[in-house]
Amino acid sequence: MGKTTTTKDAQALFQSLRSAYVATPTNLKIIDVYIIFAAVTAVIQVVYMTIVGSFPFNSFLSGVLSCVGTAVLAVCLRIQVNKDNKEFKDLPPERAFADFVLCNLVLHLVIMNFLG
Repeated sequence: MGKTTTTKDAQALFQSLRSAYVATPTNLKIIDVYIIFAAVTAVIQVVYMTIVGSFPFNSFLSGVLSCVGTAVLAVCLRIQVNKDNKEFKDLPPERAFADFVLCNLVLHLVIMNFLG
């Protein structure tokens, strides 16, 4: 009896999340795909490192930190661009995107410096 109610609760949760995500604006969905891509790329690099080895360890760290840092910056962009977020209602989307680009530039300059 407990298992069926748990399954029904999980299905109801996924159904409510799916119906809420359908109402999400397209620009936020594009940012979500970018975040997923960055996270999957980081996971692929970690799996590759575990299979093949981590001879140039600085390169491995640079790649993973670049993916994770980009994903974090994209999450910040998503939070700032979201119209439902009242904290950033006065911030224009162009300014949020400019912040995202500038922070990505700084992040990747640091990553390139770390490569040596």
